[in-house]
Amino acid sequence: MSAVTIVRSTALAALLVVSFAAWSQEKYPITSNSGGSTSKYTQQHKIDVGDVPGHIVRIQETHRIYNEKSTLVIRGTKVKEGWVQGFSDYTNGKGRAWGYGHWALEDGEKIFLEYSGQSHSEPTSTGSLKGSYHGTTRIVGGTGKYKGIRGTTTDTVEFDNDPQNGYNNSDGKGEYWFEE
Repeated sequence: MSAVTIVRSTALAALLVVSFAAWSQEKYPITSNSGGSTSKYTQQHKIDVGDVPGHIVRIQETHRIYNEKSTLVIRGTKVKEGWVQGFSDYTNGKGRAWGYGHWALEDGEKIFLEYSGQSHSEPTSTGSLKGSYHGTTRIVGGTGKYKGIRGTTTDTVEFDNDPQNGYNNSDGKGEYWFEE
């Protein structure tokens, strides 16, 4: 047996072991629905870009408290609150939105998130934006026993970003797993 054949056989065996480990990784469904929870924009800032009419860059922070009706559970532990810090780049209420966040669980641990998607909104009589967002959230890690958590969800959010009465209702569905 030549050295090249041995190297190829070893590389193939290693690839099969890695592929089997990834394939056999147990995945868990995740569903989130903010119905019954409360959300509030804690901060938001809008800047008119000035290059074309209606082009606005926005940063915002949203805090959501999940109640007893919440379906958001990770490994048997309920998510009690969520924080999102994000950006949007709109022209006439349409454009991309992306950012970061975390879930705080009842056991004191956190799970970290990244999201990205598209948003469509219309101005209201108060000057706020009412609209919808469709995108994907990546679960990128956590603290303690959630350190190796990974996953994805697809999300739909209905919102009104009025600082006084704003709401942010979300639904997400996907899966998560733990990397070794």
